[in-house]
Amino acid sequence: GERSYSCDQCGKSFGQSCHLVSHQRTHTGEKPYICDQCGTSFSQSETLRVHQRIHTGEKPYSCDQCGKSFTISSSLTVHQRTHTGEKPYNCDQCGKSFTISSSLTVHQRTHTGEKPYNCDQCAKSFGRSGHLVSHQRTHTGEKPYNCDQCGKSFVSSSQLTIHQRTHTGEKSYSCDECGKSYVKSSSLTKHQRTHTGETSYSCDECGKSYVKSSSLTKHQRTHTGETSYRCDECGKSYVKSSSLTKHRRTHTGEKSYSCAQCGKSFNEKSCLTKHQRTHTGEKPFSCNQCGKSFTQSTSLMSHQRKHTQERNLIAGREPHCCSDCGKRFTSPSGIKIHQRIHTGEKSFSCNQCGKSFTQSTSLMSHQRKHTQERNLIAVLNVGRVLLCLTSGLHTI
Repeated sequence: GERSYSCDQCGKSFGQSCHLVSHQRTHTGEKPYICDQCGTSFSQSETLRVHQRIHTGEKPYSCDQCGKSFTISSSLTVHQRTHTGEKPYNCDQCGKSFTISSSLTVHQRTHTGEKPYNCDQCAKSFGRSGHLVSHQRTHTGEKPYNCDQCGKSFVSSSQLTIHQRTHTGEKSYSCDECGKSYVKSSSLTKHQRTHTGETSYSCDECGKSYVKSSSLTKHQRTHTGETSYRCDECGKSYVKSSSLTKHRRTHTGEKSYSCAQCGKSFNEKSCLTKHQRTHTGEKPFSCNQCGKSFTQSTSLMSHQRKHTQERNLIAGREPHCCSDCGKRFTSPSGIKIHQRIHTGEKSFSCNQCGKSFTQSTSLMSHQRKHTQERNLIAVLNVGRVLLCLTSGLHTI
C-alpha cells in the first residue's frame, strides 16, 4: 500500500516525507526561510515566496469580475465569494456563516473563550496567531511595514493596507442596505448591525449589550474601575488604548491624518473626515424637524436646540439663564462653564507647574507648551554635545 509518514509528537499522518518535515516545524518553531528585505522568518519556502510579494508588489491572481489582484490564489477564491455571496462554513452554535474555514475557527472561540496564543513577555492571550505576532511588536518596537507615500510604519501588513486607503480614498466595503462605504470590512460588519439591531455581547453586571466583544471589555472597566493605558508624559490613565493614542498627540502635536485634496493635517481621523466634507459638500446629518442638513453632528445638535428654544418659548419655559449677568445658554453644561467666570473656579490644574484653568481644553493647550519646551531643551542639549565633540576634534 501507499506509504504514510506520521508525526511522533501529535500522530498526524502525511503522504510525503517533505510534508511531515514542514509539519514538524510547527512543534519545533524552526523557521529556516528568511526574507532578505525585512528579516521575517518562515517555516516553509512557499510562505516566504508569497511574503516577498509584499515587497515586490506582485499580485499574479486577478478577479475576472472586478479586476482586483491578489498575491495568492486562495485570497482570490475568498474574494470571489464577495461577488457570489457564498459562505460555505457554518457555526453549529449560532448558525453564522463564513467565507473561509479559518474565520469559522476564530469565530468559534467567541463561544468557547479559547485564546491559544500567549505572549511570553506579558502573558496576554489571543484568539489569533497574527494578533499575537502584532502584539509582540509592541514590546520590541518593530514596525516592519512602511508606507511608500508618507513613510509611516506599522506593526502589521493589514494596518498598512488600511492606512494606504487614507491616501487613495478607497472604500472597498459597501453596505447593501444604505450604500455607505467603509475602508475596513470590520467597520462594515459593525455598521450593518445598526440595521439588524444585533447585539451579541452582554454585560453580566448590568445586562447592557454590545455589537463587539472589545466594546463589552471596555464597558466592563466602568464597573471594575480599571484604566489599563497610562500616559508616561502626564500620568493620565485611559480605558482604551485608542484614547491614550489620541491623548498623546496633545503632547507631541503629531498630526497623522492628511487631506489628499489640500494637504491639511489632523491629529484624529474623525477631524479629517469632517474636513473632507468641505471639499465634497457632503452633509450627512439631517434635522428630522425641518430637513436642513449639516456636515457635522455637533452643528445639527446646535441647530436642533433652536427648535427646542422655540418650543420652550411657545410653552412659556425659560432657557438656562445666568443669575449673575443674565446671559442665556442652550444647555446646562454651557451655563456651568460660564459661571466659573463669576466664581473664579478653575477645576483643571497642570501637574507640571500648578497653573489652573476653567476648561479641560485650555489645560491641554497649556500642557503642549511644556512639551514644546522639553523638546526644544532636548534639541539644544544635543546641539551642545555635538559642538563639544566637534571642538574636541579640532584641538587634537
